[in-house]
Amino acid sequence: MSLDDILSSIDSEIHQLRQARALLGGIATGTRSRKAGVSSTKPKRKLSAAARERIAAAQRKRWAATKGAVKAAAAEPEKKAAAPSKKPAKRKLSAVTRKRIADAQKKRWAAVKAAKAKKATKPAPVKKAVKKAPAKKPAAKPKKAPAKKAAAAKKAPAKEAPAMAAKPVEPSTPQR
Repeated sequence: MSLDDILSSIDSEIHQLRQARALLGGIATGTRSRKAGVSSTKPKRKLSAAARERIAAAQRKRWAATKGAVKAAAAEPEKKAAAPSKKPAKRKLSAVTRKRIADAQKKRWAAVKAAKAKKATKPAPVKKAVKKAPAKKPAAKPKKAPAKKAAAAKKAPAKEAPAMAAKPVEPSTPQR
């Protein structure tokens, strides 16, 4: 058997398994697998006007029964305690009282505005001029001498260090 024969047999098995899965998936969901070019949508069912009216009338009847039960349940407690359930009449102010309240409020606001105006007309307290110490001059910028030294070190040949400094120093405590 060549490599091409093996691959073609694997492809055919994959195709068969996919078909089996499609069939089983259709059974599990209650739908059949679609064939190419065939749509699975069913045409929409239409109700006649008379049928829609019968359905609407039945629904209205159900709602009326539900609302009637709610109203009956709510009406029972009112019959038992009818006196406390009445709301007291809304109290109203007479025209004279309303005018009195408005005048008092205007008087309060006039006093507030007068107090603000009085504060605004007062001259602001003059502060004494305090001599400040002259500002210190910023420190002089550091010279760029280290950079020159580095450039000079590059130009100059490196000096050899003593032989003793070349040896690494062993630490007295063990490193972790």
